Amino acid sequence: MPKIVDHDQRRMELVDATWRIIAEKGLDGATMRDIAAEAGFANGALKPYFPSKDRLLDFAFEHIFAQTNRRMDAAVAGLAGREALRAYCHEILPLDDERRNEARVAIAFWQKALQDPAKAAVHERSMEQWRESLGRLLVQAGHGGSDAVTAVGAIMDLVLGAQITATLSPAHHSPQQLVDQLDCLLTALIGGTA
Repeated sequence: MPKIVDHDQRRMELVDATWRIIAEKGLDGATMRDIAAEAGFANGALKPYFPSKDRLLDFAFEHIFAQTNRRMDAAVAGLAGREALRAYCHEILPLDDERRNEARVAIAFWQKALQDPAKAAVHERSMEQWRESLGRLLVQAGHGGSDAVTAVGAIMDLVLGAQITATLSPAHHSPQQLVDQLDCLLTALIGGTA
């Protein structure tokens, strides 16, 4: 009797392996052989699911975006105002190994998105979702200014920029420094203290 393969599960195992390998070795250093080995599969097992490393990168980015969104939902559950906004942003900031590894995958994806309109569109849809959520959370936190778009942009610039700076210069961007920077920005936007 032939072995029954759960194709969705195998696809997720490959995506999980992909983001771990990209986080460890960078996009250029990640090979299909490395990804297959990390997932526990033979190299040829990838082709039916992902014909190229580029396609795997797409799925890895979508996976970390969905993973971040699940954490955001859990983090803001039961919170309101500034605390909800702060908790939401903490899930984007690279405050631990998992989020720093996700940032490395995002950076690799951004590099490709500069030259690939389809990837750029995936990124824009993802960021629009975050901008909308941040806008709602800002209003709930008491931001009443007419410059809500600017305020959301400032938060997005801080959290996404932190993914780059904390990944490239971790000695100068500790988790506490990132949290302090966020708190400083939120105080400027909505008043109060952290």
